Amino acid sequence: MILRLSTAMLHSFSLSTTTPKLLSHFTPSFFLSTSALSPRIRIWLNQSYSRRTRAFSSAVVTASSPKNTGTDTFFAEDTVSWQSLGLSDRISQALSNAGFDRPSLVQAACMPSILSGKDVVIAAETGSGKTYGYLVPLIDKLYGARHDADNDLEKATVSSRTFSIVLCPNVLLCEQVVRMANDLSGDDGRPILRVAAVCGRQGWLVNEPDVIVSTPVALLNSIDPKKHHHSDFIRAVKYVVFDEADMLLSGGFENHVIRLIHMLRFDEKLLSRVNKAGSENPVETSSDSVSHFDFEGEEDMQNESISEAEEMSEGDVDAQDLMEETQTSTVKRKDWRRVRKNYERSKQYIFVAATLPVNGKKTAGAVLKKMFPDANWVSGSYLHQHNPRLKEKWIEVTTDNQVDALIEAVKQFGSKALDPGAGVSRTMVFGNTVEAVEAVANILQRAGIECYRYHTGLSLAERAESLDDFRAKGGIFVCTDAAARGVDIPNVSHVIQADFATSAIDFLHRVGRTARAGQFGVVTSLYNESNRDLVNAIRAAGKLGQPVEAAFSRKRSFRNKLKKRGSNKAGHISTAELMV
Repeated sequence: MILRLSTAMLHSFSLSTTTPKLLSHFTPSFFLSTSALSPRIRIWLNQSYSRRTRAFSSAVVTASSPKNTGTDTFFAEDTVSWQSLGLSDRISQALSNAGFDRPSLVQAACMPSILSGKDVVIAAETGSGKTYGYLVPLIDKLYGARHDADNDLEKATVSSRTFSIVLCPNVLLCEQVVRMANDLSGDDGRPILRVAAVCGRQGWLVNEPDVIVSTPVALLNSIDPKKHHHSDFIRAVKYVVFDEADMLLSGGFENHVIRLIHMLRFDEKLLSRVNKAGSENPVETSSDSVSHFDFEGEEDMQNESISEAEEMSEGDVDAQDLMEETQTSTVKRKDWRRVRKNYERSKQYIFVAATLPVNGKKTAGAVLKKMFPDANWVSGSYLHQHNPRLKEKWIEVTTDNQVDALIEAVKQFGSKALDPGAGVSRTMVFGNTVEAVEAVANILQRAGIECYRYHTGLSLAERAESLDDFRAKGGIFVCTDAAARGVDIPNVSHVIQADFATSAIDFLHRVGRTARAGQFGVVTSLYNESNRDLVNAIRAAGKLGQPVEAAFSRKRSFRNKLKKRGSNKAGHISTAELMV
């Protein structure tokens, strides 16, 4: 987005400490009036919002946030405590030890639903406390079950153990969840439960932890049905969390995730059928039959589309394609011709996302409504909307002033934190591609501004080192959208879009890196003529107090129209062309 400049031209720019002049015609208003939009876009925004409101409201069940009579937009009211949500004293004390004295609004809304055992969909804005919102009640339930089993010698067997799985889209997010879970410790300083990541090159752990955090592919490789010693693990899994659910249910993840859901659901159906058939003469069942899941039907299942998976999950599953025979003599093969969808549940599924559109049959939210129609939905107060703790600054740039605008934006908060008590200043600068990040980093360094780089062109070790240094020391962090989802960095005071986001969803995740956990933040968005329509749509939605879902389309609608329109306009320049 930001410049078309040769190396020679770049050197000709003044990179002195003199403050470049900002465009004088920008007003302090954060949003454009809808009058700035064409009539067609105004009508489309209002109609889309109306449709979205009807669709989403029908999905929200009983889990709503407690009434907050104050003005706090993050914490629940003072009368809500960890104990009042149903958590045990031990877990409540662990939260206090970790510095969490009060639950957030989202945590207060979702924890009772999770503790109840129902499937839950948590759709809430970034920085609202979703990770602890699902981790804390699950750890509480697992600890309670472990404590009860330890006190009952008859139940204290290996087969009685229960586990939780947390699925994340990448290794760094897995490690972050593990770190947050291990921060919950008892008075002795030891973590309440064993939580570990199984991802990357790391193999299956000899001593299985209570909570396993993994990526979909790594988990599938670890519980390959051909590895019989892992078959009991499927039966022991009682809680399954899909973090960044909208990402996991789309793109390259969806086939693996749908396959996992079917494997877990098949085990539920298998156990339910065996228990029902043998109810008069109950027997101890084994999950060895899960090891036979690798049949012709399953081999094709991993390549199914979301729509095909919806039909399969809602209908009947042909058991002859899924198993050869059970270990129980009371259940004969002829009784397993069909496994009906009406079965006794034995696992709990939790889906977590900061952006979860429900419009359209193949959106993540619509898929979840179809596959888990009885799930409780918890919606954040500012889902898909402007965060009131966030101050936004919009700067339209041209090839003549974009470098100066970028450097000025970085310097504006580079020497001090927004909150003097925050200690160090942290600024995140986003580019759309690896090349764009490298170009921006080189521009900043030529201006005497040191920065960290973070993108997929770096190794995992290099990315982890940059992230750790940025957390510890602060400074300038130049990154792609790889750092926009789920990465929790404290006290980020400023987010800069050197390249404007290519979609409204990416925009929401980027700006969500600041103004987190009740704090305040600033976002400076640089954009040019090719981004103007998307910018206007986002700003107009904010002005009207509406979600920005009108610009969510990933297919043929708004996003592709913008791309096509932008590519045809003169002056559409990618950041990658900065360092020609």
